[in-house]
Amino acid sequence: MNEEQYEVKDYKVGDHVTGTVTKVEDKQVYVDVADSKIDGIIPISELSSLHVEKASDVISEGEELELEVTKVEEESLILSKRKVEAHKAWERLYKQFEDGEIIETEIKDVVKGGLVVDLGVRGFVPASLVEDYYVEDFSDYKGKTLSFKIVEIDQENNRLILSHRAVVQDEKNKTKQSRLEEIEAGQVLKGTVQRLTDFGAFVDIGGIDGLVHVSQLSHEHVEKPSDVVSEGQEVQVKVLSVDRDNERISLSIKETLPGPWENISEKAPKGSVQEGIVRRLVSFGAFVEIFPGVEGLVHISQISHKHIGTPHEVLSEGEKVKVKVLDVNEDEERLSLSIKDLQEKEPQDHDYELPEETTGFSFSDVIGDQLKKLRD
Repeated sequence: MNEEQYEVKDYKVGDHVTGTVTKVEDKQVYVDVADSKIDGIIPISELSSLHVEKASDVISEGEELELEVTKVEEESLILSKRKVEAHKAWERLYKQFEDGEIIETEIKDVVKGGLVVDLGVRGFVPASLVEDYYVEDFSDYKGKTLSFKIVEIDQENNRLILSHRAVVQDEKNKTKQSRLEEIEAGQVLKGTVQRLTDFGAFVDIGGIDGLVHVSQLSHEHVEKPSDVVSEGQEVQVKVLSVDRDNERISLSIKETLPGPWENISEKAPKGSVQEGIVRRLVSFGAFVEIFPGVEGLVHISQISHKHIGTPHEVLSEGEKVKVKVLDVNEDEERLSLSIKDLQEKEPQDHDYELPEETTGFSFSDVIGDQLKKLRD
């Protein structure tokens, strides 16, 4: 008896003991502690680092547990499973943090502001660190297994912050670097429009974004990128250049589309009449756009039947005009046009020729006058 009492008194707070579960109640668990004649009791709060509704949810009879003594009473030892697990967990977690290790674990709960996991200690994933995009509702995350990196650890304050977003971003960066090495100028690829800006569209071409400048969106003039493409749209692009040092890729949608000059000799054959808009006036003529991206030259000599010093005398930029196609060169992308050929020629004073009789005299009159003088 004295030996048994001595053995009981020998246990002190902080000791680690081994116990076998003998009974599971809703709010506590009874264990048979090795080398002890008194029962051990684990309160429900000491079963896990997470909240437990019923002890039977996490413990079963017959389980053998490693426990820590938290209090010594006359008839029982108050024990903790949570503290033993936490001690081991903190050691492991600090090493994983230092090594930058990726941890896979199940989401145990969704709470206000983020997610909760059990890594031997309670880990918290703030909402902003779950994904690299905005998530409105996290309810379907419970029970999912995700990979995490530890971003903050403090055992003294029982603080463990995890990030799934960091893992996602690391994976994307690895994919980006690999993709950057694969892509070459001249390749034609499929992509998805990710976002639009005033100066163009960023297109995902498989783990990396490239920029389609607004000037490369279409053969036609584009005021706003949103006029021709939208976010989420699948597009075909041609790689114009790759700057691996600065991780920049220039793309073109325009160069994957049929050119505006393609089959121009069929769309605007020689001799045909077209309607166009005066786009530019220069000293030697006017450039008229007859199809989007197709301009032809009306030489100054083909603008009017009248003599003009500059095209500005009769034309203005933005004006609609009808033109006749004089010549088509599809290979060199050149069109010769005429406005004059579609206008009636107005009579001019210098165009009239006087009849011979209106000169006032004839050759015979001159001879006759000379003969008359000789007679006289």
